Amino acid sequence: MLNKSEINDFYRERLHEHGASAEGVGWRDQSAQEIRFRQLLKVIDTDKPFTINDLGCGTGDLIKLLDSWYREQYTYTGYDTLDEMVFLARQQFKKSKSAEFHLLTDYKQLTPKDYSVASGIFNVRNSISNDEWQAYIMKTIHALNDCSEKGFAFNALTKYSDADKMRPELYYSDPLFLFDYCKKNFSKNVALFHDYTIYDFTIVVRKS
Repeated sequence: MLNKSEINDFYRERLHEHGASAEGVGWRDQSAQEIRFRQLLKVIDTDKPFTINDLGCGTGDLIKLLDSWYREQYTYTGYDTLDEMVFLARQQFKKSKSAEFHLLTDYKQLTPKDYSVASGIFNVRNSISNDEWQAYIMKTIHALNDCSEKGFAFNALTKYSDADKMRPELYYSDPLFLFDYCKKNFSKNVALFHDYTIYDFTIVVRKS
């Protein structure tokens, strides 16, 4: 995996400043976080119990929406590269019978589930070069594919953002390139959502 020590430092500072909250995992507010979650969960197309991986889970906020939408119809596994995030997630959901959290150091740790999602993990790159970050994105998408039996979804900032609002420490992906790559390499059933009012897009890959 990419050496993300400076990225972890960024999130560690946010977490120490804001605690277990949307702001603490790098989002502007809870609304900005939830609108992305809602797009990602479009990958789930069953009314039966399912399993799901959350890559870059932070403090486990996705569970709140899963509980609201699916009650106890799911089994959740969250992974994060920051040990403080994992600790707080375990504390926050210690009474949950359907959720567990792991510190991620290698993609080989990921175990196959019905679905996998990743929110916000491609946004902050700080001083890491474009080429290195793009390689990290592609490796991660392949890892999502490998650990997902029915489908996976991820989001990223879009290169179609207004130029005057772009920030140098953030990475703006090409949605058309990623859509094309997923169509050619993972499934014929791929959706690109780029219409939910923020400078962000979501790709959903369905395998069945």
